[in-house]
Amino acid sequence: MKLDINSLYIVSTPIGNLDDITLRAIEVLKKSDIIICEDTRRSIKLLNHLKIKKKLISYHKFNEKKQITNIIKHINQGKILALVSDAGTPMLSDPGRLLLNQCIKEEIKIIPIPGISSITAAMSVAGFNDQFLFYGFLPKKENELNKVLQNLSNYTFSIVIFIPAIKINFYLNSFKKYFPNRKLMIAKEITKIHETYYRDSVDNFKLFKSPVKGELTVVISEMITKNKEFDNKEIVNKAKKYLKKYSLKDTVDLIFQSKNINKKKIYEICLKIKNEENN
Repeated sequence: MKLDINSLYIVSTPIGNLDDITLRAIEVLKKSDIIICEDTRRSIKLLNHLKIKKKLISYHKFNEKKQITNIIKHINQGKILALVSDAGTPMLSDPGRLLLNQCIKEEIKIIPIPGISSITAAMSVAGFNDQFLFYGFLPKKENELNKVLQNLSNYTFSIVIFIPAIKINFYLNSFKKYFPNRKLMIAKEITKIHETYYRDSVDNFKLFKSPVKGELTVVISEMITKNKEFDNKEIVNKAKKYLKKYSLKDTVDLIFQSKNINKKKIYEICLKIKNEENN
């Protein structure tokens, strides 16, 4: 495998179990001239496990502005650089965006090396609708948190959130306020020895009696609503509008997504309108 010089590789690394790294990621790390690390102490454990010795550059939210010029200089000298975060896929609630945007500005080639992410790992076992929003870390202050959760509560699809374990009960109380009638899964220490999944409805989810340790990824289910009474006039108006642009199937799906009511009934209304227009 030949790597491109004058390039920045964005390399996904394991979120716990070191054996989760991809073969391609190993190859890129081996052939990189410099590895840019969020925390060199954490990255060195992975590199030692892989028996890789490379020059490391510390790059985190407190020094990223200062390091960008130095990193770009190395790339322009024809070196191959790989960026890794402490765990998972860089850029997703991790530093690196300033560097990435500078590379884009200077037309430096950026190559993603995909791999594990706690976001997709949690979604794969949640059992919720696969249409989801990833928010990242929630605010720590209550006033800011209330504003964010009020906004998020309006979304009908699943939501993935990171929260510090030490404040789990603080956030749970807020979830109960803003996400009633939804389901909740808390994933703790994904791929690690103490990997645990907690599942229940938001309303019935009990607060933790003892401190929770580890990294938590929270998944809130899509909005669960009971079948509502049809507003035939509204459905008919939407159907007439959409059928001018979309197929019958797409029209039914669009109305169902916006109203989340009996799909069979929506289909019957749309089919009747379509047949009337064709006659």
